Amino acid sequence: MILLRALGLTLLFLMASLLPSNAAEADLRAIIAKFATGTGFSATEAVVRELAATGDPLVERPLAALADGNLYIRKADSAVFVGMEAGDSVALLDPLSGEKSADAAKADITKIKVNNTLRRVIRDALGTLTLRAKDPTVRIAAADTMFKTPDAANIDPLDAAIAAETDANVKALFEQARAASVLVSDRPEADKLAAVALIGARGDRDALSLLTSVEANSQGAVKDAATAAIGGINSSLALWDAGQNIWYGISLGSVLLLAAIGLAITFGVMGVINMAHGEMVMLGAYTTFVVQQVIRTSFPGLFDWSLVIALPLAFLVAALVGLIIERGVIRFLYGRPLETLLATWGVSLILQQAVRSIFGPTNQEVGNPSWMSGSVDIGQLAVTWNRLWILVFALGVFAVLLYVMKRTPWGLQMRAVTANRRMAASMGIRTPWVDALTFALGSGIAGIAGVALSQIDNVSPNLGRGYIIDSFMVVVFGGVGNLWGTLVGAFSLGIVNKFLEPYAGAVLGKIVVLVLIILFIQKRPRGLFALKGRAVEA
Repeated sequence: MILLRALGLTLLFLMASLLPSNAAEADLRAIIAKFATGTGFSATEAVVRELAATGDPLVERPLAALADGNLYIRKADSAVFVGMEAGDSVALLDPLSGEKSADAAKADITKIKVNNTLRRVIRDALGTLTLRAKDPTVRIAAADTMFKTPDAANIDPLDAAIAAETDANVKALFEQARAASVLVSDRPEADKLAAVALIGARGDRDALSLLTSVEANSQGAVKDAATAAIGGINSSLALWDAGQNIWYGISLGSVLLLAAIGLAITFGVMGVINMAHGEMVMLGAYTTFVVQQVIRTSFPGLFDWSLVIALPLAFLVAALVGLIIERGVIRFLYGRPLETLLATWGVSLILQQAVRSIFGPTNQEVGNPSWMSGSVDIGQLAVTWNRLWILVFALGVFAVLLYVMKRTPWGLQMRAVTANRRMAASMGIRTPWVDALTFALGSGIAGIAGVALSQIDNVSPNLGRGYIIDSFMVVVFGGVGNLWGTLVGAFSLGIVNKFLEPYAGAVLGKIVVLVLIILFIQKRPRGLFALKGRAVEA
C-alpha cells in the first residue's frame, strides 16, 4: 500500500507539472487561431501584440514566418500553419512545434498578408521575446533593437527583464533601452529627465540620434536636458573621432611601411630608382589569389591557412622576378639613375600586361580568413581585424629585416656596400652579388606586402601603381636606405593624410602632403634620418 501510495503521488506530481505547459500551449494555439478570424492589417497586428505579450519563446516561429510571408490559413478548417513552398504544393508545418502536418495545394490555402508597418511591429515583438534568451549575445541584440526603435509598449517587458537579468553589462543595456522607450512615452517629466541623463552617459552616435529627436520634439526641462546631453556627446565624439583618425593613419602607415620598406633597401644600397617595385607588390597579391584558388578547389579545409601558405610563396615569386630584373637589366645601368628609372618603368608595363593577359583585366577575388574578418569596438573606436593584423605583420617584417641588417653577415655586407662600395670590394665583398641579392630581398618583401594588401585592396594588374609614388615619398621623407626613417616616415605620412582628408579630400590631401615633403627636402635633402651611401660619396 505504501508503494502504491508513493507511486500515485509521483504521478499526480508529474501531471501537475505538465498541465501548465499543456495549458500554456493551448492558450498559444487559441491566440494563433485568431489570425484566421481577424480581417485587415490592424487585426493581424493585434494578434501579433497578444502573442508577444505572452513572452513565450514558442511564438518566435509563427511570428518569424509571418514576417517572411510564410504563414497560411487552410480554407477547409481555418487552421493556421507555417508553409514551405515545394513546387505546386505547400508543405504545412505546425506553427509551434515545426513538425510537418500535411501538404496542400496553393488553391486550398490563403497567405496572411503583411505590410511594412506590420513587419516593424513583428520585429519589435521578436526583440521583446529575445529579452529572456539564454544566449547573452541574443539578449544584447534585442536590447540594441529596442534602443534604436523605442516604443512605450516595451517598458513593461523591459522592467521584467531588468529584474530577472544577472549579467551587469546586459542589464545596463536593458536600462538604456528602457530609457529610450520612456522618452517616447507619456511618463512624467522626472522619469524623462532621468532617461535623458542615462542615454547621455551612453555617449555614442545612436544616443546622439535619439537625443536629437527628443530635443526637436520636447519642451521645457526635457528639451534643455537633451541639449546639454547632446553637447556633451559631441565633445566626447570629437575626441573619439580624433582617435579614429589616428588609428586610420596608423593603419595606412602600416600599409605604406610594407610597400616602401623593400624600396628603402634597394634604393639605399643600390641607388636604383625602381619603378617596377609596385609590380612586385602586385605579383605577391596574385600569388595569394592563386593559392586561394587551389585551396578552394582541392583543400577547402585549409582556407584559414591560405595566407600563411601564400607568404613564403609570394616572397619567392617576387624575389625570383626581382633577381631576373637585376641580372638582366639593372646591372648594366648602375650609376645612371635616369636610365634605371626608364628601364624599370618599361619592366613594370611588361609585368602589368603579362598579368593582364594571364588573369584578365578585372579584379580577382581574394577572401579573408575567419581570423581576419570582423571588427572589435573599443569605446567609439572601430578596429577591423584585417587592419590590426596587417599592422602587426608590418611591424614583424620590420623587426626581422632590422635583425637581418644589423645582426647577420649579409646585413653587414649590405651596410658596407652602402657606406663605401670601393672599400667593400677591396675587402673581398662580392658587390655584384650583394646588389643582386639585395634587389631580390627588396622585391621579396614587396611580394609579401602584396599578400597583406590583397586583404584590403582590389587585386588587379593596377594594384602596384597606387603605392609606388607613396612609397617613394616615404623613403625620401624618412631618409634613403634608413629603416627607422622608413618606419617613422610611413606612420607620419599616414596620420597626416588621414587628418587632412576630412578637410581637403583624399586627392587634395595627397597633393598637400607632396607639397609639404617638397618643402621639407629643401631644408633636409637627405630626409629625417640621413644615411651615408654611394649617392653621397665624394
